[in-house]
Amino acid sequence: MAHNPGFLALVNNAKTRIEEIDLAGYRAMLEAGTPHLLIDVREESEYASGHVKGALHLGKGIIERDIEVTAPDKSSVLVLYCGGGFRSALVADNLKKMGYEKPISLDGGWRALKESGLELE
Repeated sequence: MAHNPGFLALVNNAKTRIEEIDLAGYRAMLEAGTPHLLIDVREESEYASGHVKGALHLGKGIIERDIEVTAPDKSSVLVLYCGGGFRSALVADNLKKMGYEKPISLDGGWRALKESGLELE
């Protein structure tokens, strides 16, 4: 998908302040048994059409409102994914501003996860 320049500038700015991992990094977290919450930040229709088994759904439009109920411990590791890693970067940036210490955006997002071999629903 081609993104507009203003959106890309916003995402690239957010990426200067957040942690990102790729699929290999996420697999390493899984293999190490790193406790984390996997959160799908896509729209509800995207989540309903397929997601990683066990992923929580908190869409980009509501996550800032609801995250403190879902993950009250602000030191929790939160791995966020969207379609490709753009929206999840914006969410990670906002969660950092809210005091979350370890929000991580999964670069490649759902497109990478579909090909990952992880169990999907």
